[in-house]
Amino acid sequence: MSKPTNAKILRREASPADMTRAALVRAALKLFGRQGFDGTSTREIAAEAKANIGSIAYHFGGKGGLRAAAADYIVDTIQTIAGQAIGNLQAPSDSEAGDPEAARAQLFTALERMVAFIVARPEAGEIVQFVLRELSHPTAALDRIYDGVFEPTHRRLCLIWEQATGEPAESEATRLTVFTLIGQVVYFRIGREAVMRRMGWRAIGDAEATKIATAVTDNLGAILAARKDRRS
Repeated sequence: MSKPTNAKILRREASPADMTRAALVRAALKLFGRQGFDGTSTREIAAEAKANIGSIAYHFGGKGGLRAAAADYIVDTIQTIAGQAIGNLQAPSDSEAGDPEAARAQLFTALERMVAFIVARPEAGEIVQFVLRELSHPTAALDRIYDGVFEPTHRRLCLIWEQATGEPAESEATRLTVFTLIGQVVYFRIGREAVMRRMGWRAIGDAEATKIATAVTDNLGAILAARKDRRS
C-alpha cells in the first residue's frame, strides 16, 4: 500500500513519522529544484529537513524514491487546486455542455486561481523549479507529473473551452490556445525577477497578483470576444 503524500498528511493529525516524511519531501522538492537531483546529496536533504539521514532510506528506499514522492506531492497539491478551479478532471456533464456562459465564467475563475497559486504562493516557486528541472531532463518523476497533472488538467480546460466557444476540444487550435492561457500565468513565476524589476515592484504579493490576474483575464476576454466576432 502506498504511503500518504505530504499534502495528505497535512490534512490530518500527523504522527512524528508522518512529520519527518513530509519534511523530507519538502526539503527534496526545494533542493532538487534548486540544485538538481545529481547535485543534491541525501545528507543535504536530511539537514534541510532536520531529520536523520537514515530516515530517507527508511521512508523512501533512497534518493530516487524521495524524488518520486516529491513528484507525487506536486500531483496531489495541484490536483486539489485544479479541482477547486475547474471541477472534476473528467468529461463534463450534459448540463455543463449546454451552458457556454457558465463555461466562460469557469475559464476566468481558473485563470484567477492559477495566478493566486502560481504567482502569489511561495511554495509554488519550489514546485515550478522542480518541474522545470524535470522538463529539461525528463525522468520517471516527470511521467508521474504529466499523467497526474499536465495531461488531465489541460484536457479538462480544452473541454471547457469547447463548451465556451464551440471549438472542438481536441483540435490543434484549441490545445494550443489553452497552452497559451496557462503559459502566460507561468511566465509571471519563472520570469518573476524580470517582472519585478520592470514593474518597479519590490515583491509580488496579493496586490500585485491581483493586477496580474486582471491582465491575464483581460487577455482571455479579448480572445473570447474575437472568437465570438468570428462566428457572427
